[in-house]
Amino acid sequence: MGEDYVRRTMKAPPELTAAAGRVMDGEVVHLLMEACEALEASDLHLTTGEPPIFRLHGKLYRTEGYKELTHEDTTGATTYLMGEDSPTNRYWQAFHESGGADIAAALASGARFRVSVFQQKGDPAIALRLIPTETLTFEQLGLPVAQVQEMLFRPRGIILLTGPTGCGKTTTIASMIDFINRERDTHIITIEDPIEYFHEGKRSIINQRQVGVDVSSFSESVTRNMRSDPDVMLVGEMRDLETMRSCLQAAETGHLVLSTLHTVSAPKTVDRLVTAFPSAEQEEIRAMTSTSLMAVFSEELIPKKDGKGRIAAYEIMVGEAGGSPAIGNLIRERKTSQMRSTIQSSRHLGMQLLEFHLSRLVRDDLIAFEEAYNRANQKSDLLQFLDDYPIPDEYRAAAELADGG
Repeated sequence: MGEDYVRRTMKAPPELTAAAGRVMDGEVVHLLMEACEALEASDLHLTTGEPPIFRLHGKLYRTEGYKELTHEDTTGATTYLMGEDSPTNRYWQAFHESGGADIAAALASGARFRVSVFQQKGDPAIALRLIPTETLTFEQLGLPVAQVQEMLFRPRGIILLTGPTGCGKTTTIASMIDFINRERDTHIITIEDPIEYFHEGKRSIINQRQVGVDVSSFSESVTRNMRSDPDVMLVGEMRDLETMRSCLQAAETGHLVLSTLHTVSAPKTVDRLVTAFPSAEQEEIRAMTSTSLMAVFSEELIPKKDGKGRIAAYEIMVGEAGGSPAIGNLIRERKTSQMRSTIQSSRHLGMQLLEFHLSRLVRDDLIAFEEAYNRANQKSDLLQFLDDYPIPDEYRAAAELADGG
């Protein structure tokens, strides 16, 4: 079979092109990171058998004129980023034990990267995510400003940012922390792995703790932080049962908690929280979630139709702690299947389905219909919101099949 696929390529800055034939070392890695910043790419990938690959506006571009990386290249880059392999190097310990490690890296310009090093086919591979140096406003993020601000002034409850990897959860939650930092007189503690956005105390005081450096785990840090007089806690990710339980307990006992989960919709977030626990504990967790959940923002990041960047679409569900007893009742009564209809009928409370927001972005000519269709959880709902929009017949037939119709 012939190779009929087409790969996107892009020219790198001259400084990087001049180093294209060298074995990768610290200097070359720095040049690649500087190129990522200069190109305004979101990610840089280093994989054996491929040239350096940048992600720009959600699309992958291979570096034109750069050699395919060898085992020596990716090993050299890994050693530079993680340090020498030794029994006392915690990054290498994690790499050998689990096949991967997460670290942070920075340039003299102030640009910072979240770095994931992982094993593949016996070689190390590296994914570097460029962290924006400035937090965005709620308007720039496309969030409902007044609604989010009102939530962030509340003293207790848990706000969850959900969505797939790379959808903008970290950027959104950093903007929420920055707003609290500027507008409220609070003590904020963040627990991250690694620390991505550096926050300086403004009206609030803020302490940032890194897992593996300042504390051994998310769950231990949340428990210990309860004794540190916090008002607001950011937990980078609820990875395990103990962290989930600790976050719910913190929200229940009078703290505002912000965290993230990898789920694709607001109702599935509730299911994930509850069913992650053993069956004997699920009723207790259901009760805690029903009273403590303030809101779920389920996010998707979509390429703009004009090719200039990406735009966020949100599903928003407001819980009992945010002013919606109906959602709290559905959680307690195990009726998460009815949440979609409640979200759709509760726009006056600031709720919206992802498909509704996608339909607005299509109507405003900001994203292509095909992009919205591919990201919709319920294809038929998207088509219903776009009932008078010119949609090809094949999409209507496919939507019925995709939604089980």
